[in-house]
Amino acid sequence: MKIIAWSQWPDLKVPSGVELRSESTHPLATSDLSEINFYAPTYFGGRKALEYVNKMPNLKYLQMPNAGYEDALEFMRGGLILANASGVHDDSTAELAVGLAIASRRGFVDFIRAQDKSEWAHQRYTSFSDSKIGLIGYGSIGKTVAKNLSGFAVEVIPFTRSGSDGSIKISELDTHLPSLDIVILILPLNADSKKLFNKERLALMKDGALIVNVARGGIIDTEALLAELNSKRIYAALDVTDPEPLPQDHPLWKAPNLLIAPHVGGDSTAFEPRCRGLIEAQLDKLSRGEGISNVVARGAE
Repeated sequence: MKIIAWSQWPDLKVPSGVELRSESTHPLATSDLSEINFYAPTYFGGRKALEYVNKMPNLKYLQMPNAGYEDALEFMRGGLILANASGVHDDSTAELAVGLAIASRRGFVDFIRAQDKSEWAHQRYTSFSDSKIGLIGYGSIGKTVAKNLSGFAVEVIPFTRSGSDGSIKISELDTHLPSLDIVILILPLNADSKKLFNKERLALMKDGALIVNVARGGIIDTEALLAELNSKRIYAALDVTDPEPLPQDHPLWKAPNLLIAPHVGGDSTAFEPRCRGLIEAQLDKLSRGEGISNVVARGAE
């Protein structure tokens, strides 16, 4: 099979037998896409980038630039293989998760606001050390978060749906929530995890606890979180929100005890070389007649 691939990067190092196309030579909006059989959508291209799949009748491989892939599932069809970017975002997302937790605990938001007003506003903040931290999701990113936390004086308790790798089953989460100082969400969004942290579950969190979301906004019930934040009972640090992007008039912007990042978890300088390397490796495997890595779904024949 001749491989005709489309990627946002026109200068990827690809083996012979691979024809590389990109926006500069074959704009998605105006080109004939019928020959493309390997497609790597543009990072942060959103639904628009995925809709081009419908114009690629010969597409065999859909290589997502994200670890999350739930938005691509509706575009699956017979014979199509979906791969995610597992491993590409691990370090960037994990460092942000830890950074958000520390920033929230140690008052970084207050420091910046005080600096803007040239105010020396000393006060005592809650220590990050001695925290009991629940990791909800313990895949490759969750394990990297745990590794990053290993240098701190904290207790890390991982939770997964299956209870594998020494984790506790998420079905037992409610028993443990009242004892956790910090909860970090890093699990896929699916039918089981949508609004996992609803009104009832948020209410189980101890007073003064912090919830950090670097997964997907829909895992937290936004209205329920707003109610908790407005009561000033708990804290939150969010890299993802529901809705997203967050509208300018959304009440989350003015909620107390909240730190918001604009979904930058995986989007650091580490992203491009790692994602380029993943696509190059996938195309190299295909050129040698091998299967690709990171396969997460296959369309039914």
